[in-house]
Amino acid sequence: MTQTIAIEKLTLSAVEERFSMQPSTDERFFEEWQTNLPELTAFEKERVERIEAIYKNIERRPVLESSVNMAIVGPLLDAAGLFLPPFYLETEKTVEIVAEDQGAKLRGRLDTLIIRDFLWVLTIESKQAGFSLRVGIPQVLAYMLAAPKEQETLYGMVTNGRSFVFLKLKRGKTTRYARSKEFLIDQDAGLEQTLKIIKKLSRAEHGAVGR
Repeated sequence: MTQTIAIEKLTLSAVEERFSMQPSTDERFFEEWQTNLPELTAFEKERVERIEAIYKNIERRPVLESSVNMAIVGPLLDAAGLFLPPFYLETEKTVEIVAEDQGAKLRGRLDTLIIRDFLWVLTIESKQAGFSLRVGIPQVLAYMLAAPKEQETLYGMVTNGRSFVFLKLKRGKTTRYARSKEFLIDQDAGLEQTLKIIKKLSRAEHGAVGR
């Protein structure tokens, strides 16, 4: 009988082992978060300031995952134009991945998925404020593996409302992944940088295997 495992219970080492995934050691593998970022318009900067103000207001009390999605993630995606065509949004999407050689089925429910032309643009996992982003990284990597098999390059983001980390996964004979540095909403214009990266990744080439 095939064993069903909840994706949220997986560690990073478990995801790497089950799917023969390795972190990339090539500094050029994930340059998208560092180079040629788009400039923000005055209106987008105003939106960033508003989200920062919202965070300052809600951080004084316990912030649940649903609050992070509503107060921080939603406005960020709206500011990046991802609620308008050609993008569309799926939330609480149930996904299943079969690790054939492991005799196991992985099941989970991703928080937010941005899609364009049937390709997964950005997979987002939100965590309760105060949670380490390390908890969400293996989840996002596993969720990205549920994307259509022909899609080679995938991007993800993990946030707890204050901190943001981006991930890139590339399928091949060996599946590789890398992560960005951690951006903080209240330090070094971290939210502006986060919005710039979201805008860039949403318009990046999400090609198919073999292209």
